[in-house]
Amino acid sequence: MSKILVFGHQNPDTDAIGAAIAFAHLQDTLREETVEAVALGTPSEETQYALDYFGLKAPRVITNAKEDTENVMLVDHNEFQQSVNDIADVNILAVVDHHRIANFETANPLYYRAEPVGCTSTIVLKLYKEAGVEIPKAIAGMMLSAIISDTLLFKSPTCTPEDIAAAKELAELAETDYEKYGLDMLKAGTNLSDKSASFLLDLDAKSFPMGDKNIRIGQVNTVDLDEVFNRQAELEAAMTEENEKNGYDLFVLIVTNILDSDSELLVVGEPKEKVEVAFDTKLENNRALLKGVVSRKKQVVPQLTEAFS
Repeated sequence: MSKILVFGHQNPDTDAIGAAIAFAHLQDTLREETVEAVALGTPSEETQYALDYFGLKAPRVITNAKEDTENVMLVDHNEFQQSVNDIADVNILAVVDHHRIANFETANPLYYRAEPVGCTSTIVLKLYKEAGVEIPKAIAGMMLSAIISDTLLFKSPTCTPEDIAAAKELAELAETDYEKYGLDMLKAGTNLSDKSASFLLDLDAKSFPMGDKNIRIGQVNTVDLDEVFNRQAELEAAMTEENEKNGYDLFVLIVTNILDSDSELLVVGEPKEKVEVAFDTKLENNRALLKGVVSRKKQVVPQLTEAFS
């Protein structure tokens, strides 16, 4: 019997892994084929905290899909440069996502569910309810974790009333105090002192074509901006190396203080002036503080895309 693989984007965050686990379980329940959740990278400390808390095993990591299957389903992404290496060589059966649609095409019809909510797992909850399938406690916990992560415990401007309602519903199913657990989980992802610069840059990074430029945007969460920027020279050297090695024109690192809900940018590459235009700011020492900015999807990518258009 054929197998279907379900996965989120490269450098997976908690939603990429949590939504994959949840959607794979739903599809495995509804279909005759075997459906397996896999990942395009190892879990972050935040995600591993959630997996351990709810007693789930991390999905196995793959770089190519075709050696396992002809059929895949995508969650939490659609852009090919963010997906599995051989995405153009496999058949995409379904997409469940909450991002913009870009650089995406298929040869065959597919199921596509995209909604402007803060988290893919919010949509997956709807799919469970529409199908009348019960959500296991541990999977409800991972979906709750994904919503907390993507919305920064409801502080992100991407958060919608649907996300909050979904999180509260999932917290009941998971028998978890979402406020206490959520803060503990977010803090688990801010242990950065023992991480290399390369690790931090790749922790949660995505590539975006903008105009005729290739832009890499990474994000790290912290409770102390100085802890990250004390390593600025090391980070800039690693960002320069990444640009040269991978053909990025510009590397933008968003360092987000999850307690204050502000971010500071570190920018390496050219044209830097486009970043200044996008955020109506001036870079000083390659840095700029953006008050109230926490969301790459809503507060960074659209602004940069417009500046580069």
